[in-house]
Amino acid sequence: MPNPAAATITAEDIQARVLYRDGLVLVINKPPGIPVHAGFGGGPNLEQSFVHLTFGLPKPPSLAHRLDRDTSGCLVLGRHTKALSDLGKMFTDGDVRKTYWAVVDGIPKNPEGRIKIAMSKVGQGPGWKMKADPKGGQTAITDYKVRGTAETPRGPRAWLELHPHTGRTHQLRLHCAEMGWPIIGDKVYGKMPPQESLMLHARGVTLPLHAKRDPVRVRAPVPEHMREDLTACGFPGDKDEKATS
Repeated sequence: MPNPAAATITAEDIQARVLYRDGLVLVINKPPGIPVHAGFGGGPNLEQSFVHLTFGLPKPPSLAHRLDRDTSGCLVLGRHTKALSDLGKMFTDGDVRKTYWAVVDGIPKNPEGRIKIAMSKVGQGPGWKMKADPKGGQTAITDYKVRGTAETPRGPRAWLELHPHTGRTHQLRLHCAEMGWPIIGDKVYGKMPPQESLMLHARGVTLPLHAKRDPVRVRAPVPEHMREDLTACGFPGDKDEKATS
């Protein structure tokens, strides 16, 4: 069924979410709670608003990758066919560096490390999910670093910085859950009642767009639904945000 909480985004809203723009790409700050494209049930999706992001070109931009419906943050769009092709190769070759922030239930034993858990899809249509599959699954690798921790009335929580080296569906969510510290608000892989919104944010992306220029680095501001927990874990707030990215 369509997500009843999602609503079509207006031209003003989507244009205000542009974090970076040049002749090749756009990077927008995806809001949580809306899918990037039409799913099994149809309904409102982010792609519907791309018609407001032409900025003088004849066609709207297109998705260069995906974020889950409930994940917020940096989403990369290609502005024309050649740009999309180049971006596709960058993502496939692992040349794009993606930085995610998550708040998880529990605290990792090690302050940083690498997760290597192969995974595969279970089911088709609505209700599908991913599972750990060490024998027949696709390789999935994630680096993590603990940025801060907190003891809260709801138990111990940690602020993690995550860097996926592969781009598997639900990779970060499954990896965190398999390690014993699921992402807060994860209704599929979490161990707690799903009373909170998913606390997974695509904090930054680094794009090597030009061979003879520095990579383009883009960051998305912290979403409101994660701010309280991140602050409890040591995030200093907007005035010092550049220093902590």
